[in-house]
Amino acid sequence: MPEISLNILDVAENSVRAEASLIEITVSVQPDVDTLTVIIKDDGCGMTPEQAAKVQDPFFTTRTTRKVGLGVPFFKQAAEGTDGSFQIDSEIGKGTIVKAVFTLSHIDRMPLGDITSTIHTLIVFNEHIDFRYRYEYADRSFELDTRQMREMLGDGISFSEPEISAFIKEYLETNKAETDGGADI
Repeated sequence: MPEISLNILDVAENSVRAEASLIEITVSVQPDVDTLTVIIKDDGCGMTPEQAAKVQDPFFTTRTTRKVGLGVPFFKQAAEGTDGSFQIDSEIGKGTIVKAVFTLSHIDRMPLGDITSTIHTLIVFNEHIDFRYRYEYADRSFELDTRQMREMLGDGISFSEPEISAFIKEYLETNKAETDGGADI
């Protein structure tokens, strides 16, 4: 995949299929230590240690629509290809944590890409799931938590309604720009 944000989308969709009710995504850019860290945590069905190891194999998938599962292996390869690291921790009935650390300045690090559209898409098209998204750049950060949004908006409001969807997109765009100053990541 040409962008890290598409890897995030793929792994988060795995969390959706694992019947998570909460998916937490953190993107942390730390120029002072030359890292870009992505953490995706869910409270889905989880995996055994054997399954967690197998999911990193491109020829293993639990899906019946195709014979290979390339999302996690590509994400792992992308991180490790920058002299970074990749880790999956999972427990049956408790959920899964995927952590990828990229060397920010590495010539082979793919761009973060359109993380705003990725997060927006996940929220709008998976309304039955709560998302907590945190974006960090150096010592600045912002967070969007759909649980707080639901409290503010009340029951019966859909994130896919045009006004709400536009608000979410604008909130993500504005806060990312304020947090990283429009840095090209």
